[in-house]
Amino acid sequence: MFKVCLSFIALLILSCGSAVNTKVGGERSPNILFILVDDLGKEWISSYGAEDIITPNIDALAKSGIQFNNVYSMPQCTPTRIALLTGQYPFRNGWVNHWDVPRWGGGAHFDETVNPSLVKELQRAGYATCIAGKWQIDDFRVEPDALTKTGFDEFCMWTGYESGIQASAERYHNPYIYTKAGSKTYPDSFGPDVFRDFIIDFTADKKEVPFFVYYPMVLTHTPFVNTPDESAKDNMGKHKAMVRYTDKIVGELLEALKQNGLLDNTIVVFTTDNGTTRSITGSYRGQSIVGGKASTTEPGIAAPFIVSWPGHIKSNQESNALIDFTDILPTFLDIAGVADKSEWTTANADHFIDGKSFKNVLYNNSDKSEREWILGMGGGNKARLTENGLENQYIFRDRVIRNEEYKLYIGSNKKPEKFFDLKNDPYERHNILDSLNSSKEKTNFDKLLTVVNSFPQKDNDPKYVPNPPQSWDVEISAKSQEWKIE
Repeated sequence: MFKVCLSFIALLILSCGSAVNTKVGGERSPNILFILVDDLGKEWISSYGAEDIITPNIDALAKSGIQFNNVYSMPQCTPTRIALLTGQYPFRNGWVNHWDVPRWGGGAHFDETVNPSLVKELQRAGYATCIAGKWQIDDFRVEPDALTKTGFDEFCMWTGYESGIQASAERYHNPYIYTKAGSKTYPDSFGPDVFRDFIIDFTADKKEVPFFVYYPMVLTHTPFVNTPDESAKDNMGKHKAMVRYTDKIVGELLEALKQNGLLDNTIVVFTTDNGTTRSITGSYRGQSIVGGKASTTEPGIAAPFIVSWPGHIKSNQESNALIDFTDILPTFLDIAGVADKSEWTTANADHFIDGKSFKNVLYNNSDKSEREWILGMGGGNKARLTENGLENQYIFRDRVIRNEEYKLYIGSNKKPEKFFDLKNDPYERHNILDSLNSSKEKTNFDKLLTVVNSFPQKDNDPKYVPNPPQSWDVEISAKSQEWKIE
């Protein structure tokens, strides 16, 4: 067990100072540790204003770098994860809805041969690459080399719930984990501990080359469980214990980086894939916030997003720069020195990248990104398997788009549904769509609607070469059947 004193970690990070150094020619590219928590909104991070929890290590990380206020994920697991891997919006890469590949199969999977791949490009740029935690967009029984093909040198993964293998449902206690040695249950182990230790071992071994670690946590997704540190009787108590354990692991990873002499050359990013599960309500800045998972409301997609690089990124900063998850790919490649798309091996004429690099925001302490707007869309299990493969229910999925002050909801009929002044109404209580009284409101509405009208009129379906049929695949749906997979 990798132990750490929470107060020590907080002091460690806060003592790093605020001097900013930029990369010079010939200097090695920085390491990147990207932490993606599962199902957790801002209302459960105390540095953002959570009132029911204290997250000292995450708070200290925020103090050591930049805490962002205006970052959009997608509202559910699959759309978010594929957006960050491809740099494309769901309407472009086709993964608009959630699709649990190990559970439902149907030949669907993340196909690195027809999609851009952040990890492959970082690997090509000389990065050692590692992933630990949750993937769920490939079935490792069908593609045992899926992660290698995507660009990861090393991996330690919960398999996802593999249909027909009951043990694979476990991601926490006695977890079912896939490595290069195969899949097996780890008796008397806690999954988050296994993933943490794997990452620590990987980073300790990679001091001579830059590394990219993608840590898509299994925490804090349901089922609600007790942790090795706490026991609770109800779901709220277990949820809080899981959040506190998430915070503890963040501290342990930072301490490991320091002990191995890696902290000063590692960019650490902390964020989440979408909002908290809807069964949990948290107190946030004097408000009661119902979990927003699977919703395009602010609690569903306005993700906590913290970036730290002691001595290089100025500390104790708060930014209102507009960023969304498609920006992760171009930013990380920019940091790695491969910003030019013409140099990417996975790019071709069909690979339009929606994201924009926000490296300038990080390195130059800018409060403005290259974006005029950000977008969130997708979620729910509103897809089905047909003879043509995995198809989305809607030709044009509902979505939201916002700029620095205003947010526009667009329905699946491509028409505006709601319009909010987020600057004055951050909790979206007053829809002003039918009462645009000022020229400022009308101008911003028109600008956002013009952007929406520039999008393709039909969402793509997921792009992949189908895997061979398996006995556990869901059945092909008839047109009369429901889209939703339970």
